[in-house]
Amino acid sequence: MLGMDLNDIVVFTKVVETKSFTGAAEQLGLPKSTVSRKLAQLEERLGVRLVQRTTRKLALTDIGAAYYERAARIVADVAAAEQVVTDMQASPRGRLRITAPIDFSMLYLGNIISAFLSDHGEVNVELDATDRIVDLIEEGFDIGVRFGPLPESTLIARKLGSFEAMLVASPAYLARRPAPTNVEELEDHDKVLFLPSTRTQGWTLVNGDATYELQRPARYSSNNIMSVRDVVLAGGGVSALTEFSVGCDIAEGRLIRILPDWRGRQTDIHAVYPARQNLPPRLALFIDHLTKAMSPPPWLRHVRPSGA
Repeated sequence: MLGMDLNDIVVFTKVVETKSFTGAAEQLGLPKSTVSRKLAQLEERLGVRLVQRTTRKLALTDIGAAYYERAARIVADVAAAEQVVTDMQASPRGRLRITAPIDFSMLYLGNIISAFLSDHGEVNVELDATDRIVDLIEEGFDIGVRFGPLPESTLIARKLGSFEAMLVASPAYLARRPAPTNVEELEDHDKVLFLPSTRTQGWTLVNGDATYELQRPARYSSNNIMSVRDVVLAGGGVSALTEFSVGCDIAEGRLIRILPDWRGRQTDIHAVYPARQNLPPRLALFIDHLTKAMSPPPWLRHVRPSGA
């Protein structure tokens, strides 16, 4: 296989199929002398005569006939492979691998992906819902959704939106314990905290230049935000929860926002992917679809319609 030139093989097969150097040259768009030279190079490399040349016609040798049978398959396979690439660039198809945080995947990404699949019947999606920072290139993912600051990277990032944490409690809890009128009164309430790691002590809330630390001790804490949400919904206490996790609950009255001037610091959401140019159509279309679906982010339609 060393030194093999596929162009020489293509020229050989075309000479056989047209039964002449002239015909092969016309179909390949090459000078007749180039066709003759490439066939001679192929024969020299193989150390055999593939074609018997006479002044009137060309004829395959026995070795040439055996070689042509296999060479023609190779040329056909290469042409088919190139056609697959062309077809895939022309219309979206194939597998799209996505990674995104668990809670975002549960609350919003399923509907977003479902709408995308309904529009693109030849695309399959594989979603890895995980809070682990996945190495897209090493693990073979096309795109990831990331929360928070992005580290220095060769990945391309497109901002999709942002969210804040807000103070919430259920109507049942507030019927038992009147809502606080200032942030200091939170110390008299049952706290339900989402603490994503053992190093996290609480949430920093801001109101203009003022800050407040909503911290341990808590009546209930968990590293799973949906578990914390469930406890708050059941009347377990006051919590700082993200807009994206409780937007629908507030809009439908299951939770009530308290002390609305106090918010968590803004967290950005990005789509990240490995390359800017020559994206597969399925990926380019999904990036556009995701961007539109997040403009504005779904939770802002529920929680901050007036930009408060």
